[in-house]
Amino acid sequence: MGSNILLIGNYVFEAYYWLILISIFGSWFPQFQSSKVGVWITKLVEPYLGLFRRFIPPLGPIDFSPIIAIFAFRFIRQFALEGLRQSLNLIGV
Repeated sequence: MGSNILLIGNYVFEAYYWLILISIFGSWFPQFQSSKVGVWITKLVEPYLGLFRRFIPPLGPIDFSPIIAIFAFRFIRQFALEGLRQSLNLIGV
């Protein structure tokens, strides 16, 4: 059961990671941003990316905040899944 919980957690993080990437690449195409899928993805991802945009302003036309957000997300994912794994081991699942 514990491995299933870790697997589901991994899938959730992986799905959100791909939503972040789709949002970043979709931002290059105005048609995508105005589509229903683009609006939906932006609503899911923007709260996370917005945290980084507040602290890392764009340098001219280039916005480096999504790159930093992706690196941070990978670390968050690693620590969260490892913490979940250790918690599951602690309770004996």
